[in-house]
Amino acid sequence: MPASVPAVPVEPPSSRPETAAGPAPSAGRPLAERVTVVVVSKDRRDELLASLRRHEAPVVLVDNGSSDGTVEAVRRELPHVDVVALPANRGAAARTLGVERARTPYVAFADDDSWWAPGMLARVADLFDASPRLALVNARILVGPEERLDGICEVMARSALGTDDDLPGPSLLGFVACAAAVRRDAFLKVGGFDDVVFFPGEEERVAYDLAAAGHGLAYVDDVVIHHHPSPRRDVRDERAVKVARAAFLTAVMRRPWPHVAGSLVRTARQRPRALWRARTSVPAALRQRRVNPPAVEAGLKVLVEAG
Repeated sequence: MPASVPAVPVEPPSSRPETAAGPAPSAGRPLAERVTVVVVSKDRRDELLASLRRHEAPVVLVDNGSSDGTVEAVRRELPHVDVVALPANRGAAARTLGVERARTPYVAFADDDSWWAPGMLARVADLFDASPRLALVNARILVGPEERLDGICEVMARSALGTDDDLPGPSLLGFVACAAAVRRDAFLKVGGFDDVVFFPGEEERVAYDLAAAGHGLAYVDDVVIHHHPSPRRDVRDERAVKVARAAFLTAVMRRPWPHVAGSLVRTARQRPRALWRARTSVPAALRQRRVNPPAVEAGLKVLVEAG
């Protein structure tokens, strides 16, 4: 599960994005004109075919170079799905390609092993319509057939900075990509997911940049997504190495230098393989370096102090 940290600074009014007065941008329109579901997959054909049938809105599938016949199977069995077949694995950046292809104001992400509960996509669109500053919603995640609450949701619900008046739930400075929906234009304006971090751990930098732009990110407990984790997953230690790599590269891209130094020391001590794998991506991370504004760093400090 990607790291997700609750705490977003309250931006001063002057830093918040301006919004035009008038009717909600998607109210009264069919769901297909309000929300697109973007799914990314690689070599999970059977799980994907089952989950794709559950989505209530149009779907853009970005295939990350599968070799198991995924593209052909989806085009044959689910011709209504818009399939983007990539020649190679782009990791989380493939989601950004899917968002660019979407033409609706809002986009909901799902993995090949997750799907939004009935009625939830319309609910998400209504939330975005009602809160112009809202750029991201993280749903309540129910895991497996037993519908166990994912522990990260309990953390999000206890966000250290509470709930802003213009947001529908506790403020966040992190999210879980397979359970998130975004305002398309805001997501693309901050660059979406990048090729530096790859996957997993891609959410952190996007969350920082949305908050830095004055947008709101919120956990909404009555919006539900189902996640039935695929058995075809990295072993625990391998995933931990990838997450540590992502955290270090994100620090290089956005955190002040003292924090980068601390991240370097911690990663070298705890996950040296992560640092070794990150080495070739450091130049790209440095090219994209733009330090978080003080308000975002203040939110991270509150998070650390809250434990």
